[in-house]
Amino acid sequence: MTGTPHPRIVCAGITTLDFIYAVDVMPSEPLKYRSNAMVTSGGGLAGNAATACARLGAGVRLVARLGDDFWADPMIAELERDGVDCSLVRRCPGHRSPVSAVVVDPKGERLVVSYSDPDIPSDTGWIPTDLGADADAIYAETRWIEAALAILPQARAAGIPSVLDADRKPTRPEVLALASHVGFSAPALREFTGIHDLPAALAQASRAQGYLALGSRALGSRAQSSGGVVNVFLVTDGANGAWYMDGGKVVHVPAFPVKSVDTLGAGDTWHGALAVALADRQPLDRAVRFANAAAALKCTEFGGRKGMPTRARVEALLAAA
Repeated sequence: MTGTPHPRIVCAGITTLDFIYAVDVMPSEPLKYRSNAMVTSGGGLAGNAATACARLGAGVRLVARLGDDFWADPMIAELERDGVDCSLVRRCPGHRSPVSAVVVDPKGERLVVSYSDPDIPSDTGWIPTDLGADADAIYAETRWIEAALAILPQARAAGIPSVLDADRKPTRPEVLALASHVGFSAPALREFTGIHDLPAALAQASRAQGYLALGSRALGSRAQSSGGVVNVFLVTDGANGAWYMDGGKVVHVPAFPVKSVDTLGAGDTWHGALAVALADRQPLDRAVRFANAAAALKCTEFGGRKGMPTRARVEALLAAA
């Protein structure tokens, strides 16, 4: 391992409670289906990324919003058991915490029905403005876009890497100009570019500097701290691996072959692991392999977060490859 032995990561975005059901056949009709296993687990992009970072040995602070309902306490308790600092998880009076029902089939593929309170406050005035000063990397995502717009410039100002999980096409595309590393999901990249072929779509997105810079100017001084420059675009595609841009070329990093039991949270694990590797100052090719290994191991166990690996397991898989 290179760099600091205990990287410090700030993660901002959504955290949820997932009710995860294993079924023999993925539901396709409005009938009753029997589950053969069930787990209740925390979820959500940022909540999962924070857990992944903590399991990989990082010190993690989570910036998130929950309601003041019954579910918030167990969600925070689970995160804290994994070592995540939840002092910046805001409880919003009169609002409901995000929850999801997840159905997983025998191949590990999942169907998700989620609920997020549409009226939960999105303001970020309460978020500290010096998060980058005490961190080695910052992670944000597109489900709470206001938080991403607020904290990603802090990473640039502090001279540390930042990861944006572009799990869906952002409602504010200028956010793509604020992160040093933008990791698209395959569906989000295809929607963003209109191109189905992922390497071609990635190259097209990377060339869209003028569009991104135009949008980022609307952010005023916050955009200036990033220079309107995206260092690296990446895309993940499950068992097909990941691609990233390097000097105008598209580089493919294969996935690690594993028997997939549950893919829920694999992308979140990938982004969290990438943030840890970048905080360690690993070269990009090694950082992506590290993230691929962490995501692959997560898929080998049913129960969402339950399968998120320790650093020792990731390094063992890398050493054996």
